[in-house]
Amino acid sequence: MDSRIEINPNICHGKPVIKGTRVLVCNILGALGSGDTIDEALEDYPNITREDINDALTFGGKLAQFEELSYEISAL
Repeated sequence: MDSRIEINPNICHGKPVIKGTRVLVCNILGALGSGDTIDEALEDYPNITREDINDALTFGGKLAQFEELSYEISAL
């Protein structure tokens, strides 16, 4: 699992988020996919970093490979 991505059933219904935030990975990927630049995404989500966005992109890329992706669920 990417160090900046967290999956916790108590945070955003267990959807992947940037660790320590409630910023959904899917929202970052959706913003970039619809044409936003990384700088625009950083303006929209001021509590994340460029490295967080890079890890979100890496996470999305791994999911798109349609292979098994192991992950750990954070402690409750």
